[in-house]
Amino acid sequence: MSVAEIRMLRWICGHTRRDRIKNDDIRDMVGVTPIEEKLIQHRLRWFGHIQCRPPEAPMRSGILNHFENTRRGRGRPKLTWDEAVKRDLKEWNISKELATDRSAWKLAIHVPET
Repeated sequence: MSVAEIRMLRWICGHTRRDRIKNDDIRDMVGVTPIEEKLIQHRLRWFGHIQCRPPEAPMRSGILNHFENTRRGRGRPKLTWDEAVKRDLKEWNISKELATDRSAWKLAIHVPET
């Protein structure tokens, strides 16, 4: 995904790979953050909305519960949404309990534009 992002940013700047400009320099010229960080931010923002709902809410129980007796196909197991959120929380050193404090959560998941 980042390859496609950099390709589009290079196209916006009018540069090609032959110009041998580093990806970080291209990103600084355009003034955007990496798309992976923005995706994590949006996923964690949605997780914060879910955590603020009561435990019996259909939205919360539907997303965070698994179907245990389903059979998966061959190959690597698919990354579920809640597994991705757990990975993001661990990577950004944020606790789940912080989501109940809206202002602190907003500051914790904020990704500044460069």
